[in-house]
Amino acid sequence: MTLDNTDIDPVESQEWQEAISDVIEKDGANRAHYLLDKAVQQARAAGATLPFSATTPYQNSIPADDQLPFPGDLEMEWRIRTINRWNAMATVVRRNKVSSEYGGHIASFASSAVMYDIGLNHFWRSKSAIHGGDLVFFQGHVIPGIYARSFMEGRITEEQLENFRSEVDGGGLSSYPHPWLMPDYWQFPTVSMGLGPLMAIYQARFMKYMHNRGHIDMADRKVWCFLGDGEMDEPESRGAIDLAAREGLDNLIFVVNCNLQRLDGPVRGNSKIVQELEGDFRGAGWNVIKLLWGKGWDDLLENDTSGRLKQLMDETIDGDYQTFKSKDGAYIREHFFGKYPETAALVEDWTDAQIWALRRGGHDPEKVYTAFKHAVDTKGQPSCLLIKTVKGYGMGTSGEGQNTSHQQKKLAEDQLRAFRDRFKIPVSDEDLPKAPFVKLNNLQSAYLADQRKKLGGEFPKREWRNTPSLEIPPLSTFEGQLKGTGEREISTTMAFVRILTTLLRDKKIGQHVVPIVPDESRTFGMEGLFRSVGIYNPMGQKYTPQDADQMSYYKESTNGQVLQEGINEAGAMADWIAAATAYSNHGVPMIPFFIYYSMFGFQRIGDLAWAAGDSRARGFMLGGTAGRTTLNGEGLQHEDGHSHILASTIPNCVTYDPTFSYEVAVLVHYGMQRMYVDQEDVYFYLTLMNENYSHPDMPMGAEEGIIKGLYRLQEVKNPGKKHVNLLGSGTILVQAIKAAEMLKADFGVTSDIWSATSLNELARDGQDALRHNRLNPLAPEVVPYVTQQLSKASGPVIAATDYMKNYAEQIRAFVPGSFTVLGTDGFGRSDSRVNLRRFFEVDANHIAAAAMTDLYKAGAVTKADLQKALKTYEIDSNKPNPRLV
Repeated sequence: MTLDNTDIDPVESQEWQEAISDVIEKDGANRAHYLLDKAVQQARAAGATLPFSATTPYQNSIPADDQLPFPGDLEMEWRIRTINRWNAMATVVRRNKVSSEYGGHIASFASSAVMYDIGLNHFWRSKSAIHGGDLVFFQGHVIPGIYARSFMEGRITEEQLENFRSEVDGGGLSSYPHPWLMPDYWQFPTVSMGLGPLMAIYQARFMKYMHNRGHIDMADRKVWCFLGDGEMDEPESRGAIDLAAREGLDNLIFVVNCNLQRLDGPVRGNSKIVQELEGDFRGAGWNVIKLLWGKGWDDLLENDTSGRLKQLMDETIDGDYQTFKSKDGAYIREHFFGKYPETAALVEDWTDAQIWALRRGGHDPEKVYTAFKHAVDTKGQPSCLLIKTVKGYGMGTSGEGQNTSHQQKKLAEDQLRAFRDRFKIPVSDEDLPKAPFVKLNNLQSAYLADQRKKLGGEFPKREWRNTPSLEIPPLSTFEGQLKGTGEREISTTMAFVRILTTLLRDKKIGQHVVPIVPDESRTFGMEGLFRSVGIYNPMGQKYTPQDADQMSYYKESTNGQVLQEGINEAGAMADWIAAATAYSNHGVPMIPFFIYYSMFGFQRIGDLAWAAGDSRARGFMLGGTAGRTTLNGEGLQHEDGHSHILASTIPNCVTYDPTFSYEVAVLVHYGMQRMYVDQEDVYFYLTLMNENYSHPDMPMGAEEGIIKGLYRLQEVKNPGKKHVNLLGSGTILVQAIKAAEMLKADFGVTSDIWSATSLNELARDGQDALRHNRLNPLAPEVVPYVTQQLSKASGPVIAATDYMKNYAEQIRAFVPGSFTVLGTDGFGRSDSRVNLRRFFEVDANHIAAAAMTDLYKAGAVTKADLQKALKTYEIDSNKPNPRLV
């Protein structure tokens, strides 16, 4: 439908406009907004089709008349901030004088120094006896400025600044925020673009969860997330903004530094990134505050009686705005103000220097303070601040507003001089080439100390050393899982759900357990938790669920315990990270259990899993329906044969592939002991299967081997020549047990059965032993655990798992004697488990045939025996390689 915008009554239109102007003058803009909103509602109710715009004019959201009084000493803060700018620049420049391989970034902090200064001086509270502290996701590339600030506060030494990005020998500073490398300083890792905003949303959400469930008093704590406008192109940056609005996360503030440049060039050269982001965030339901123009523009806008300046601001695109700030005042006069006679007239009495001195909003501390304060005081909505700045502000010809500014790591002497003179830095001409660090005088130091004292102390700071331990239940609590199931068949998933239910009911730690699932609770048999502990929803349950008359109906509540994330593995993982870091962010350890289709774990959210390791997360990830041949019907995209290999790349991720319920119980108990009693910064990944089979009692003395990764499940006393060792994990161990029975019945071959609960842990242990022996050649040799165990056995070893061969191949160097590996390399496909295992050559027949082949090579069976075995077990030597088809 095309709207006819012809004004049929200009006089009436003018009266409406004058009426609105009168309301604004007498009662303020909020009253005008209210009246217009009511009028729009009435028009829509009457069937009027109204134009929609998700954006507002390219102006500051907060009028100049609403500017708040600045609470600090502007001159003092400017002086301190200029020194901070210098020291941030010097940190990178001095390091790259040693070698350009160290890298670093100057331009990002140069553009955002005012924002961080205002936050650290006036907003961000440290954790104290009276306040839980704010959480801040710092934009990764600004980090030299944060270190420089801590240097001025006396928290970081000059030697540490000199060793920026030199960490190997200790005493250096990490390149970006990394809690793993600086555990007392950084709260969150952020520089993997897009993860910061996603994690910030879920940290804010989990803070409310903790508050609603009575674990903490949230009070007025905030989660701040600083981003670059270029970073907002990452799908994760905007992917969860609707959740933040839907749940009314008014404890969340995004600050997007809109310097209009990404790493190589403009973010949106042909349009406006600020307007694009405003539309997205406003449309999602956020409170959006635009801060585009410094106070120097206020008088110009007030004198813009023709409206031409506002029009010019609206129609100028980002590529041009960037070019203006890379030139000078004369260029801006000609190419910006000179576009219209009315705008040219506004500055006709101005010098070029005055025009050049016009600042963008992000460089005006008073306006930044007001924007921050409005965001902090907003209720019922998350806030997004879109703050316009100049990338490389103050860098002059070395990078101000230039496409190359992000890569700038060195400044020539004339550029250092220009920087020094512009900001009046107390550095002599003689010392200038060295770019020395500048310290504050006593008065300046006292001012900074006083500002931080008002806000509770040092910041940033990660609090974790006084985290309380949890009193976990003894292993015997899981007696039902330690005993066998007899003839009854269950899956390890069912065993886990029973363990989880037991933990939820535990009076000591039950309230600390956080079940997390991305819309597959019923698949994993967890629907019983819906009613028993409820699904968290801050709005409660305003509807009657369809299954309300059933025992396990879908129950949502404000204090629900289950986090049910919908079809959203990335969101669920971010939820898990928030829960897994609650011990440091809130001083309350939580025990998150995140269960999901294993194929959609490390493969889909691997970057978040890496960030979890960096964050020193503690908790459990459960890869359900795991294994290439176990989730048989779902096919190629669902069948996981490599999650353990991916998980092994994360140094503090401890992984297991248990077969029996007692193994699951031992491993969950062991994980809780390490993470919540011993307070180790590790997290556990267990794979679970949906295949049912009977489970035996836990063998006497098996606990150590379950934990270390290998134990002998069945042993033949005094084995003869025809003897093998069948080693397996997960559901394929059941195939190995069946193969042993076949070998005994068909050829009189005996077998020891080994449960390899973690080939990753065995490999790490073996590698650690080799390293020790290499570095200590004169000391007694350390023997890998797998070598110790298999040295007790005789005959070849055949390993079979439901994962790629590389999973078991890791331990080849530590296995004495013959070692054959079977695995599921290749793309999955839909079929029965029997057919899939035959296709991937990990069924009982292929295990038995591999054993006979190894015995033949060892001279333990005849050629005729081998030929008979190959025929009996239907081994097709011409069968295509499953990796290739």
